[in-house]
Amino acid sequence: MTDVSADGVLAELRALRAGDLPTHGGRTLAYVYDSALPGLDELAASAHALAASVNGLDPTAFPSLLRLENDVVRTAARLLGGDDRTVGTVTSGGTESCLLAVVAARDARPDVERPSMVLPETAHAAFHKAGHYFGVRVVAVPVDPVTFQADAAAMAAAIDSSTVLVVASAPSYAHGVVDPIADIAAAAAAHGVRFHVDACIGGWVLPHGPDVPPFDFSVPGVTSISVDLHKYAYCPKGTSVLLHASADLRRSQYFASAAWPGYTMLNSTTQSTRSGGPLAAAWAVLRHIGDDGYRSLALRALESTRVLREGIAEIDGLRVLGAPSSTLLAVAASRDDFDVFTVADEMKARNWYVQPQFAYRSSPANLHLTVTAANHGQESELLADLRASVKAAVEAGPVAVAPEVLEFIGGLEPDSLTPEEFGGLLAAAGMTGDTGLPERMATVNTLLAAARPALRERLLVEFLGALYS
Repeated sequence: MTDVSADGVLAELRALRAGDLPTHGGRTLAYVYDSALPGLDELAASAHALAASVNGLDPTAFPSLLRLENDVVRTAARLLGGDDRTVGTVTSGGTESCLLAVVAARDARPDVERPSMVLPETAHAAFHKAGHYFGVRVVAVPVDPVTFQADAAAMAAAIDSSTVLVVASAPSYAHGVVDPIADIAAAAAAHGVRFHVDACIGGWVLPHGPDVPPFDFSVPGVTSISVDLHKYAYCPKGTSVLLHASADLRRSQYFASAAWPGYTMLNSTTQSTRSGGPLAAAWAVLRHIGDDGYRSLALRALESTRVLREGIAEIDGLRVLGAPSSTLLAVAASRDDFDVFTVADEMKARNWYVQPQFAYRSSPANLHLTVTAANHGQESELLADLRASVKAAVEAGPVAVAPEVLEFIGGLEPDSLTPEEFGGLLAAAGMTGDTGLPERMATVNTLLAAARPALRERLLVEFLGALYS
């Protein structure tokens, strides 16, 4: 690799970034969160730069980070019904917060030989990842097929002597639905089991929403909560907070090892070395926006979601799944003369990105919309383009896949998938040679939708490996 001037390196990076989805302007309705506040990026970048070289591994060596983290945790705890006993940790993101909640629950119960956790089938896949990593069996309980809310009675019935953790969402990512937190918390408490509320998305919005039932530490039985700062706190990625109701509950989250000749390793998260940059940036953003600012941002996003939800209900052929009470919408087709994957392609052609979600049990294929404060005021344009995209999808008709291709997919086994079979699927999807992803993804998504979940996982793992080759 040859040396390049600083200006040249930045020019290259800008050119590469030009091919990405936009992170500002409200047109990317997944993955990113935009406050639309001027100057916020510059503030965060400056704060990040001030602490980027600081190592969060040892707070006694860098006490500034200790102060910043305690400030951030106190802010989150105050917002989510905490008290003087509430403690927390800043993590790299929602997945790490969920992982740590699971490992803390597992390690607090060394008496359980084969630990399990009970969660609704709509809980975030991060908990399945935690189960895979930490050997905690996942007991996924079906949800109401219409509302997509967790069934509190069914979850209570699933708790047994092996259960170390119960999980619910506020809200669920797929449908934006808040589970019946109080009922589930009562069931967990009755069994003496920890109860985690995944508020990674809703934690900074729901406290400002109308008619939202209590979901935080004000609910008896809630023992931990995850809330992401890089979502609706509009902080740079990646920062999240895992809160515990008390220090006793947090203790098993920590890891210490003196079983080697170096320093005694002591970690509060899954990471050891941690840059202070993300923490400093989050602290600066929280301080700058303040309580009133966040309330205003939350109300803007909630109002935009309401307008979009009502507008989508008036588009012939579309329906919103469940009864979302936050800022997420799942939009499905109400007819079979078009498919939502084509709608996603048409929206992309109109410079909007909506995220396809595959059918799973009672949830049909749908489009996910993450609504942020940046969408406030542009609802009419989004709805007009969505209406035009449905019309174009109807004119195109459902994606047609040759019967022999569907038969081929049906005969594939995830554990014995060969490179030749994978190559055949890529060819069927129009992804051959160095062409990369096609401009339109409806055919690819239709093929993936035809694969059962285990096969889809394997196909996407192979595809990811190919991307990084």
